[in-house]
Amino acid sequence: MALELRQQLRLTQQLIMTPQLQQAIKLLQLSRLELLDAINEELQENPALDEVAQDESPSETQSLQKDDLSSRADESQLLKPVTIEEKTREDFDWTNYVDEYNTPGPSYFAEGEEQDSPKYENVLSRPESLDNHLNWQLLLSNFTPDEEDIGSLIIGNLNPDGYLQASVDEIAEMAKTSSDFVERVLKKMQTFDPVGVCARELKESLSIQAKYLGITDPVFFAVIENHLKNLENKNYKAIAKDLNIDLNEVISCVDIITGMEPKPGRRFSEEESQYISPDIFVYKVGDEFVIVLNDDGMPKLRISSFYKNTISKTNKNVSDNTREYIQNKLKSAVWLIRSIHQRQRTIYKVVESIVSQQREFLEKGINYLKPMVLRDVAEDIGMHESTVSRVTTNKYVHTPQGIFELKFFFSSSINRVYGEAIASASVKERIRKMIQAEDAVKPYSDRKMVAILAKSNIHIARRTVAKYREGLGVLPSSKRKRFKAK
Repeated sequence: MALELRQQLRLTQQLIMTPQLQQAIKLLQLSRLELLDAINEELQENPALDEVAQDESPSETQSLQKDDLSSRADESQLLKPVTIEEKTREDFDWTNYVDEYNTPGPSYFAEGEEQDSPKYENVLSRPESLDNHLNWQLLLSNFTPDEEDIGSLIIGNLNPDGYLQASVDEIAEMAKTSSDFVERVLKKMQTFDPVGVCARELKESLSIQAKYLGITDPVFFAVIENHLKNLENKNYKAIAKDLNIDLNEVISCVDIITGMEPKPGRRFSEEESQYISPDIFVYKVGDEFVIVLNDDGMPKLRISSFYKNTISKTNKNVSDNTREYIQNKLKSAVWLIRSIHQRQRTIYKVVESIVSQQREFLEKGINYLKPMVLRDVAEDIGMHESTVSRVTTNKYVHTPQGIFELKFFFSSSINRVYGEAIASASVKERIRKMIQAEDAVKPYSDRKMVAILAKSNIHIARRTVAKYREGLGVLPSSKRKRFKAK
């Protein structure tokens, strides 16, 4: 087999992503909090990037030399920070304003302490955890030192719902004591608040709560002990038959059990609420909708004048390596600022297109949401669908109808025999309202809801209704049904 060299000419298409394009795409798909983290990280790593102080005048934020950084004529226009001017009305009543905001409020200070420096413990608070709440009761109870040690082990082995995860034998082995002693301590701790805590399973927790309510009927405890599965399936006739009691008595037991707390430690959950900060606001002013970008807390960036002057043509004391390093950092800073403003403009365009197409929804509510896909917005603003997809990911908009993720406005359509197509989100809302208004004794089955929707010219399959119902977190009609005592 002979080896030889050949020359071949090939014509291929290849996507070359410049670092500038890569950064713009990366910033475009970041959420608001992720963008803040990325900006703060760049501020720490890039000395050529400065944050504009709030007390600086606007003229000081626009000092960017185009000849050293870019040859584009509109560079300064691209790097202007996005600002929102707020003007006070000429007829503003300053007298009432001063009187209102100069009214002294409540103050907290101790004797000998300055009034403008309140104690933090008077104004700060944090939610109490289940462990702290139980330890506080343990120390206030008349427990011996050995019982307190066992109690601490029990508290340490509770899950967030308040159930004991370790067995009595395991705790006894850890404490080098008998299982009977651990059992006695556990019984005492099961009287602690919240009622039903320190139970080993749901049956035991419900029994503890029943005793706390003063219930002594053995039938009630038999229902808890042997028929929780039938309760879940609402098979009350099977319970009545097995216990040889009247169906009305079973329903009375069920009414009490459904009012109990299956997770006693739930109200001490340490999970913090995650608050959504909208990226953009849509307000209705008169007959028009106004779009405002949310710049609250967003750092306004500029190029460091010190480093620009360092590599200026008049400065001859800078080595070539230093000059090259500073130029790279300056370019990186310019790219970041430009990418951020490009991100803001793209978000604005996308939301502007959504507002123009979903005006009825913004005015009247979710029942008037129109079906829309990414291509509709992409064609409207002259961008690719992938760009619109990145923009609408993890971005939230505040509208007169509430706060929604931008992805919410893109939903599949359901065709009608006559009239315009309807968005699937609108159908889900109809199903939700239908279930809310149903008779609990005779709840709507999926097939019945299909028939009701058909009267409104919405024709969907039963499995589609079941899918939407499950997405709303609603149980089937057999488990929603409530029985009334006769």
